[in-house]
Order: sequence, then C-alpha cells, then structure tokens
Amino acid sequence: MIYDRPYMRNDYNSPTGPKKLSVLAWIIILTVGAFIIQNIFEVWFKSPVIYNLFALSATSLSRGFIWTPLSFGFLHSGLFHILANLLGVFFLGRAILPLLGERRFVGLYLGSIVASGIIWLFINIITPGNFPLVGASGGVAALLIVFASFFPERQITLLLFFIIPVTLKPKYLAIGFFAISILGLLFTEIPGTSNIAHSAHLGGMLCGWIYFRYLHQRTSSYSSAGNTIEIPKWFRRKKTSSSGPSFKVNISRPKTVDQATVDSILDKINKKGFGSLTNEEKKTLDAARDILNKR
Repeated sequence: MIYDRPYMRNDYNSPTGPKKLSVLAWIIILTVGAFIIQNIFEVWFKSPVIYNLFALSATSLSRGFIWTPLSFGFLHSGLFHILANLLGVFFLGRAILPLLGERRFVGLYLGSIVASGIIWLFINIITPGNFPLVGASGGVAALLIVFASFFPERQITLLLFFIIPVTLKPKYLAIGFFAISILGLLFTEIPGTSNIAHSAHLGGMLCGWIYFRYLHQRTSSYSSAGNTIEIPKWFRRKKTSSSGPSFKVNISRPKTVDQATVDSILDKINKKGFGSLTNEEKKTLDAARDILNKR
C-alpha cells in the first residue's frame, strides 16, 4: 500500500548522499553567469558582442540567430533588471517547483520565455521602437500567474521599492500586473515612448495561464476516482490455481490531500529518487501517510 512504501515512512531524514542542485538553482546560476559574461565584454572589452549574438530582435533572426527567442531570457540590461527578475524566479519558483516537478517547471519557464519573445516580436513589427529584447520578465510573469492560480488567497508580503512592506493576495498581484502591462502596451510600448516590453510580460502571463488551465490540470497521473493500490499479502485470498484472479482495491484519495501536490511528489521520487525531496514535500507525504493510516 502507499503508506508501506519507504518514502511514506519516518526514516527519510537519514542521509542518502550528497544533495544536487535543483533546476531552480541552475536557472539562477546560468542567468547570473550570462550577465557576468555580458558585462565583461561590455565593460572590459567595450564590445556588445554577447548582446548582439543573444538578444532578440527581428534583425538577429534574419541573420540566422535562431537561438535568440530563448537566449534573450538570460541577458539583462542592468543590475536592477536582473535583481528584480531573479528575486521573482527564486521566490515564485521555490513555491511552484514542488508542485510541478522539475521537468514541468523547466518546460513552463523556458516555454514562457519563448512565448513572450514571439509576442514581443509580433508587436515590435507594428511599433516604431527598434530595441533588442533581453530579460527573464516573461518567465517571471508566467510563474506569477501559475502561483496565483495555485494560491489565490494566500497572504504574501512584498517590499515595494525594496523598502515598503505591502501585504496582499496573489490574485490581486496578478490582476494588477496584468492591468499595468495592458496599459503600458497601449500607451507606451505601441506609441514607442518606452523601451519596457509590456507585450513580453503579457505573453508570459498568457503562457502561464494556458499551462495551468489546459495542461497542468489535465495531465495529472492521479485520476479523480482515486489510486489503484494493492492490498497486503496477508489480506489476499489464496489462489486455487495459477490462473486465479488477483485482488486490488480502489481507495479514494482523501479530500484533505491535494492530488496535484502528491502526484508531483511521487513522480519526482520515481524520476529523481527520494533524496531529492524538499522538507515541504516530505511533510506532505507524512500528512498523506497519516491520513491513510487512519482509514
């Protein structure tokens, strides 16, 4: 049964080997590394070669730089730009990663960067602005929408301008960001009076919403009817012949256990091993085990 499995017991706190970096850490490391290399060329060598090769623009695509719809998300225009984006990636990613699993998280993040770049390219064709696009804001926008979809009523505290604490619910933060992006697109980006890529933000938000609404909720390996779990050997009827029937029992998942959360944790164990679980995931498995033990 599910609570007889090793990862549903209390012995998972024992060391299982050295911890490896999560995909969230790798995303942050690659982004910081790209920013450092970019600035080394720009400041030390006075050369924008990294910017020219990896920033997104219609010109770069026409030159055959087909990697730019993804690579632009790892470059940034300044220290504040990268700091704001990485803070969003870290805090939002830390909450979402245990729910999605590493593969889905990476797919969502990178896919939203590509989608935001495509939307920006389309808008950029009809606007007078002609600046290349850099930054992970589209990926952060997607993470924000997914986070707000998972936890619309959770109270969170933000530091406005890194100084003023503001407490609000994620759903209002997502709505406010969407409204600002729409207004910015109509009144600054399209007229060409600002170089802020509001269209890329909207593209990322659209990608996050599509993922949560049409992919995440439909690809859960747990059906709503429950899990098929084998009963213990001592409870089975002895077979009278080799062709005798086997016995299984369907135990519905308790309503107090979040199906998507447990699903992603079990998938992660199957793919990465029990040692890859975070403390939060282990506590979730503990809760699920206790509930099943009481049945």
